[in-house]
Amino acid sequence: MRMRTAVATLFLVGGVLGGAAAHARQAAQGKAAKDPQLIDAQGYQKLLQRYHGKPLLINFWATWCEPCRDEYPMLNELAKEYEPKGLRMLGVDSDQDGDLILMRRFIARYKPVFPNYRKKPGKPDDEAGFNKAVLPEWRGELPATFVYDKDGHLVEHFFGARDRATYEAVIRKMLGAEGERGGTRR
Repeated sequence: MRMRTAVATLFLVGGVLGGAAAHARQAAQGKAAKDPQLIDAQGYQKLLQRYHGKPLLINFWATWCEPCRDEYPMLNELAKEYEPKGLRMLGVDSDQDGDLILMRRFIARYKPVFPNYRKKPGKPDDEAGFNKAVLPEWRGELPATFVYDKDGHLVEHFFGARDRATYEAVIRKMLGAEGERGGTRR
């Protein structure tokens, strides 16, 4: 009887441990599946096309960028407030492949309500090409925010963090314009 109990206990423990390991593998695979999609310069242009017809705010960030970490929760709050009113917001992570764990933690911590993408890592020339495709004079400063009207025209950009009032002024202008296109401010 003791032998049967011992064998049953071993099977039970083995099953529990095996199930826990399988659950951990599934969780790890689930996290990988939720990683932001990689985009290059062409992918960025496709995003602009996909969101054509709505005002669009795109923020470039990285986990190593302290101003990005400070600004991101406020951007998330703005998205909660203004997306129901017509604004579309996107995030683009600029971390390298070696920072994937940090990026995953960042996303898990801040729980963004807007889609995020990942800038495809590459050689310095590739990085410069991506930046120039977004805005020719952009040298890669972070955070960087680009605001497009509903027709896809860049109407504002910021290099460096901004306060909520600055963002709200631009957002309200974009939502209040209802199709009126202003000049690009630099």
